[in-house]
Amino acid sequence: MSSDLLLRRFATAVGITALTLLASCQVRPLYSEASGIGQRLNNVGFADPKNRVEQVVRNNLVFLTSGGAGETAHPEYEVKLSAKSTASSILDLTNDQNDDTVSVRNVPVAGRVQIDVTYSLTRVKDGQVLKSATRQVVSLIDVPGQSFAKLRAIRDAENRAAREAAEFVRGDVAIALSKEPQSQTAWQK
Repeated sequence: MSSDLLLRRFATAVGITALTLLASCQVRPLYSEASGIGQRLNNVGFADPKNRVEQVVRNNLVFLTSGGAGETAHPEYEVKLSAKSTASSILDLTNDQNDDTVSVRNVPVAGRVQIDVTYSLTRVKDGQVLKSATRQVVSLIDVPGQSFAKLRAIRDAENRAAREAAEFVRGDVAIALSKEPQSQTAWQK
């Protein structure tokens, strides 16, 4: 056998193997109508919040999963979540520069607000946990010297971070629900 014939057979074998691997790949859009994810997201309920940040995350999740139609009355899945917020300065202030000196000069201090969202997605009919995780989102802020402006800047940063955290949780929930077997609908006359 010549090396040219051997090379052709090897190339053919590699090509057939590559086509087999590509044929087994099943990539599809996550939110396509055929996957039924939109309907499953409509069937997700959310536990009651315990603080303001949880309320903002929950409100955004309800809007994102239902498309603005509101929460379903009889959910098939439930998301329990807890969220906490921490605000801190990102600059290392020395003893010469404390908060009083900064506020007198009216120079804003760079800060950050971090929201930690821990959630679990549970199937209601059997109580099986399908997904649980923690997401962290950071929102950067400039903290002014005025007290009310400082509180408002922190609250605005919490709202921004809560919206982003809700997007992450929605994506995680959609991926977990896409792995669930589709329920067979019975046809009626």
